[in-house]
Amino acid sequence: MASSDFNRSVFVNCPFDNEFKSILKSILFCLIRFGLKPRIASESFDSGEIRLKKIIELIINSKYSIHDLSRCQSSGPDEFYRMNMPFELGLDYGCKEFGGSPFDQKRILVLEEEKHRYQKALSDMAGHDIKAHEGDYNIAVSTVRNWIWGLGGFEQIGADKVIADYEDFLKWNARELQKRGFSLEDIADLETNELLHMMDRWMSQNYKLSEI
Repeated sequence: MASSDFNRSVFVNCPFDNEFKSILKSILFCLIRFGLKPRIASESFDSGEIRLKKIIELIINSKYSIHDLSRCQSSGPDEFYRMNMPFELGLDYGCKEFGGSPFDQKRILVLEEEKHRYQKALSDMAGHDIKAHEGDYNIAVSTVRNWIWGLGGFEQIGADKVIADYEDFLKWNARELQKRGFSLEDIADLETNELLHMMDRWMSQNYKLSEI
């Protein structure tokens, strides 16, 4: 059974490496800016929790989802494809197709870094409208913003405004945390749940709930 937050929760399935951080942070902020609740596997630190069980729980409790396949390729001769993200995408599609109500209402956005590259590793997705962000958080925000607007029922906010707000948040977040003794390295390595907390704080200080 889906949770009470199902209608505003977004499961975010994406890479966690350092090179992807700017994309991930911008996507999380964009979702919060539109009043949505990002759900991501790294949001909690429970060593006793089985990861797959956590992923399934997030999928079941999220009406929306964003899957980024940018790391499905190997980068060296001794490196394997990273299959977690397409596997979780498959779980989500299965939930949507076979789960019945309310899971048939699920809406899914699939992202990649390079256009059409996913077809080499996941040819079953050929024909789907997969968006490429080119490793640029500006493009990622614009793409996610356009997807959210296309879902219907959300405030009409331009991509440039979301990006400007995100950059304002980054400056505010650095100032606030440095006051508490955080180094720049600490801020860059902020855990996901703490980052989401700071984004929520910025939102509460800049926008009333009724404006979202």
